[in-house]
Amino acid sequence: MLLIFTGMAAQAEEEMEATLKDKAGRAVDAGLHFLRQEQADDGSWSNSVGITALALRGFLESHRGYNEEDGAFITRPVKFILNHVNEDGSISETNQNRSYNTAVAIVALQATGNPAYQDVIRGAQDFLRNLQIDEGEGYAPEHKYYGGIGYGGDERPDMANQYLALEALARSQLSADDPVWEKALTFITRSQNRSESNDQEWAGNDGGFIYAPGFSPHGGTDSYGGITHAGLISLLFAGVDKQDPRIQAAYDWIRANYTLDENPGAPDYQGLFFYYSAFAKSMKAFGDPTVTDTNGVVHNWRNDLASKLISIQRDDGSWANERSSRWWEQNPHLCTARSVIALNQAINP
Repeated sequence: MLLIFTGMAAQAEEEMEATLKDKAGRAVDAGLHFLRQEQADDGSWSNSVGITALALRGFLESHRGYNEEDGAFITRPVKFILNHVNEDGSISETNQNRSYNTAVAIVALQATGNPAYQDVIRGAQDFLRNLQIDEGEGYAPEHKYYGGIGYGGDERPDMANQYLALEALARSQLSADDPVWEKALTFITRSQNRSESNDQEWAGNDGGFIYAPGFSPHGGTDSYGGITHAGLISLLFAGVDKQDPRIQAAYDWIRANYTLDENPGAPDYQGLFFYYSAFAKSMKAFGDPTVTDTNGVVHNWRNDLASKLISIQRDDGSWANERSSRWWEQNPHLCTARSVIALNQAINP
């Protein structure tokens, strides 16, 4: 599955403006320096598998090309992650966020390029596949939750965990023939405000996505930015063609709501850094170097993203959501990791 979207990204001809790219690289370096200074003795950040995996990914995918040969600041977080592999294949220090933690841990371990971790990755893949809601849990294909993946502690899936799980399965090269993709597509389609393809009564027609079928943490069923980008890239992960009307509808929502100043559609800057990360990954996967908004203004998304993140980076190199603490975004370890990942997407070809 990975080849589908990396191939599209490689088609982009227009790169980031050279001076800005240099500044973005320095911003990444400052963010990684902050993370290195904040790393616990056991290699973790915030004693969390999820945050540790995100930070580790930031190092491994950076323009510096860090790897395990560079020393303990890389090998210790790898060991911390491996120390939390559970018998069911999950990788997590808690039962509450098992899917989230396992998914981002898969991506980090895969990013090391070390074949020694493939057995752990395969076990984690199986955990995510088994977590998907389907007939095994007594859900028929007609149920609104069918094909979804949630946090792993209940039976309510959501598009945030769905996108992260599919990213992990794609990055770790799960076969395109695996039934997980077709089942996932059912849930993804039912989370989109597009009544032509969504069989749920609540569905509108703006093309964007919400958190789960018929539910938004912000109330109502209005689409919002972070999850619309998650929905767009999830469709690509599931093998949907770029010209498919579901993808085009999601992209049109993004065009109509293009901004880096907030998480559009979400109140009070909630989920802002989740938005930046999902924005970067989905725009790179979509493959177009520019976005022409519905007012006809052409945006180089790499330039816009880099300029925004550079402008809000704190003096110590970190990032944090200073306007909303929801979803742990007051935590500078989490937001710095997400910002570095986003900048890496913009900087790297």
